[in-house]
Amino acid sequence: MLYHLLYPLTEYVSWLNLFRYITFRTAGATLTAIIICLILGPFFIRLLKKYQIAETIREEGPASHQKKAGTPTMGGLIILAGIIIPTLLWADLTNFYILMVVLVTAWLGLIGYMDDYLKAVKKQPKGMIGRKKLAGQILLGVLFGFLLLYIAPNSLYDGTTSIPFFKNYLFVLGVFYIPFIVLVITGASNAVNLTDGLDGLAIGLCGICFLAFGSIAYVSGRFDFSSYLQIEYLPGAAELVVYCGSAMGAAIGFLWFNSHPAEVFMGDTGSLSLGGALGAIAILLKKELLLVIVGGVFVLEALSVIIQVLSYRYRGGKRVFKMAPLHHHFELSGWAEPKVVVRFWIIGALCALITLATLKVR
Repeated sequence: MLYHLLYPLTEYVSWLNLFRYITFRTAGATLTAIIICLILGPFFIRLLKKYQIAETIREEGPASHQKKAGTPTMGGLIILAGIIIPTLLWADLTNFYILMVVLVTAWLGLIGYMDDYLKAVKKQPKGMIGRKKLAGQILLGVLFGFLLLYIAPNSLYDGTTSIPFFKNYLFVLGVFYIPFIVLVITGASNAVNLTDGLDGLAIGLCGICFLAFGSIAYVSGRFDFSSYLQIEYLPGAAELVVYCGSAMGAAIGFLWFNSHPAEVFMGDTGSLSLGGALGAIAILLKKELLLVIVGGVFVLEALSVIIQVLSYRYRGGKRVFKMAPLHHHFELSGWAEPKVVVRFWIIGALCALITLATLKVR
């Protein structure tokens, strides 16, 4: 909005030319997101407490988590405000990439809100029925895929994706392109949801991932940098840096309240929308396979659940981990919650560095 209102006035006020630069608008979006979260946080937390919108702790979870019962949840609304408002203020709202990622964020945020509402307000322990939630995610993935194939501003979305570490090869998906998109968005949103089990864990990792993808978006949207690195040049994709800046700012602002001991949980409202946004950005940048590396901790968390379920079902009740997802295994192994979180952040940062290295090691 500010871009559209102020940049045209450059001929009258020269310093407004700053709005031309993505770096300036990204900095503005990041700071705006932090401020919004810090201002809205206390208000939302009081409101959630007033209406007793609190987390219900599963009895089968770690015993140490029972003390968290009653902590306000649905804090993802703070995150959504911290992402969407700065994006609308600082980004080019005619940009295809921005519109697509905002669509995914809002769509999955709504699904997550409905799930949180049923659990926290209507006191339905399981929340939204799993197949309904999955149906909403699949429908979004299908819509996203068709929009890419038929109204994307270029023809690069042709059913192919880049392969990490290889510069002259593409993975051809063909008719499986849309199912692949569904898998990426659904998988990413659910993986972040599974990781959201310790104070500050998921939001910190998401902030790291958005920083990495913001860097990739910047070089992908510039012809000189993309040519030098020999990666796909995606005209207009650099605008995604503004969105990533908003997401990083929202992560920092929300972490102020979500760090141990958490004053508020993000709930599915936050985790589904953040995960889906990461998946959408990976697709838009044609770096879907890199998502496995940059989101390595999320992948491990999801795999731990899959392995645990399969082992329990087909090995006569035997478990591989003391508890799944993986962060609970380390908790039950004697690691304090803050230690698990910080160490997982370190692993996430290493995954992000490896991801950025793949742009050169090709």
